[in-house]
Amino acid sequence: MSAPIRVLVCDDQVLIRTGLTTIIDAQPDLEVVGECGDGQSAVELGGELHPDVVVMDVRMPVLDGIEATRLLAGAGVPHPVKVLVVTTFNLDEYVYEALRAGASGFLLKDAPPSQLLNGIRTVATGAALLDPEVTRQLVGRYAARIRPTDGEAPDTPLTPRELEVLRLIADGQSNSEIAASLVISQETVKTFVSRILTKLDLRDRVQAVVYAYRHGLVA
Repeated sequence: MSAPIRVLVCDDQVLIRTGLTTIIDAQPDLEVVGECGDGQSAVELGGELHPDVVVMDVRMPVLDGIEATRLLAGAGVPHPVKVLVVTTFNLDEYVYEALRAGASGFLLKDAPPSQLLNGIRTVATGAALLDPEVTRQLVGRYAARIRPTDGEAPDTPLTPRELEVLRLIADGQSNSEIAASLVISQETVKTFVSRILTKLDLRDRVQAVVYAYRHGLVA
C-alpha cells in the first residue's frame, strides 16, 4: 500500500478544525499530521511536518490564510506545499487572492465531506481542484484588476499554438472542448497544457488562467 496523504489542517475555529480533522483522519488513505489556528503556525508547521496538503482557512489571526499560502506555496518558495483553501464565501475576493498566492483550489466550508476528501486527493496529485467553468467565473470576476494597463501583450516563450490553447483554457474550456475546437486529440491537448505549464513555470490550470488574464492574453 502507498503511504497516506499527509494533511495539515489550519482553521481558527476549534469546532470546524476538529470536524475537519475527524473527517480526514477517518479515511485510510489520508492522515492529519498537524493542526493549528492561525497562518503563522501553518507556515511553521508546514516547514516542520512537510505535509502533502494544507487545508487552509482564509480569515485568521496573526497571519491570514492568503499570506500563509504565499509563504507556503508562492513563487520562489524552495519546497512549495500544496494548499487547499476553504472559505464561507463563494467566489470571494479573498479566495481569488489566495489562488494568486499559490493555492491549488478552494472549497466552501459547507461542502459535503465527500467533496472535501476528493479535494484533498485531487490537490495532492498536483491537479487543480477548480473545474474550468468555476475557474472562469472566479478569475473573470477580478480580471479588470489584473489585466495590464498598457494593453501590450508580453514577450512569451509559447508558440502560437500554445498561446491558442492557453486562451481556450482561460476561456473555461475543458481538454475535450479544446480538442474539439482545434480538431486535435485530447492527448495532444494534454501535451500542450503540460508544455505551457512547464514553460511558464506554473503549477496548474488555475495559475495558467490567472497568467493569461494578468498578461492581457484574453479579452
